[in-house]
Amino acid sequence: MSVPAPTRFAFLGPEGTFAEQALLTIPAARQGERVAARSVPEALDAVRAGSVDAALVPLENSVGGAVGVTFDELTNGQPLVITQEVVLPVDFVLAAPAGTTLEQIRTVAAHPQASTQCRSWLRRQVPNAAVVDVLSNGAAAVGAAAGEYDAAICAPIGASGHRLTVLADKIADHADAVTRFVLVRRPGPPPAPTGDDITTLAVYIAHDRVGALLAVLMELAVREVNLTRIESRPTGEALGRYAFFLDCSGHVADDRLGDALRGLRRVCADVRFLGSYPRHDWPPAAGGRTTGGPAGRHDDEYAQAAAWLARIRAGQLD
Repeated sequence: MSVPAPTRFAFLGPEGTFAEQALLTIPAARQGERVAARSVPEALDAVRAGSVDAALVPLENSVGGAVGVTFDELTNGQPLVITQEVVLPVDFVLAAPAGTTLEQIRTVAAHPQASTQCRSWLRRQVPNAAVVDVLSNGAAAVGAAAGEYDAAICAPIGASGHRLTVLADKIADHADAVTRFVLVRRPGPPPAPTGDDITTLAVYIAHDRVGALLAVLMELAVREVNLTRIESRPTGEALGRYAFFLDCSGHVADDRLGDALRGLRRVCADVRFLGSYPRHDWPPAAGGRTTGGPAGRHDDEYAQAAAWLARIRAGQLD
């Protein structure tokens, strides 16, 4: 059963955020209705309520790490699934109302991920300024434009959209930083396999069992499923209780990954499937997406091996 393409999109707003810039790389979103949400929870709740079809929210940054609120929201409440990822280069600017100088800046509004990525620059250039956490880069630009803060760390689109003067550009401490965004929808059939996909899971281990995390990793390793990311987040139940977020190479429709999921369901206290979706081509590969892999790791090869074992069990030797 095919799922209708989304036409209404929420994103972490207000206008002028990197999330909006990332959303505009999706053709359906450029042509559809776009709604700015005040926070990640608000964007995801809009999807759950059905007021939008999908939401684009930040998941992790190559410097600042995971966006904890997104992981927390994906594991609480009604299930949601990731259907697409967008990886966007991050180019922060320091912007302020016209006439402001660096020497006059005493407060800088910034999303915590943004200030983390610009920490060294801020310490060198505006050492006396207090950094104030806000919900998004767009909100930082809005606050600076309204005079609530002397300046803002934001995206170039945010500075121009709110008529701020750029006092400094490319202020990130790591020039090659990128942010990974995900498009989230209500549960439905996942996108068709492409041969280069990611499956994201949240697993809850049995904390009273010795080697519980090792058992999780072994379910993947013995099937040669590549684990590309593992992230722990507290469950909120008690100290030492964590959920583990996994990114695995492969698609839920693949035999090996499907078998690994069955294994994880057996050894874990709980498993939440968060989606199978195409891997974003970042950095762009010269030859495009690669669908190959080491010999012996494709579904047809596993099927041939299974058929061979079945013949042995039936007494039919080759």
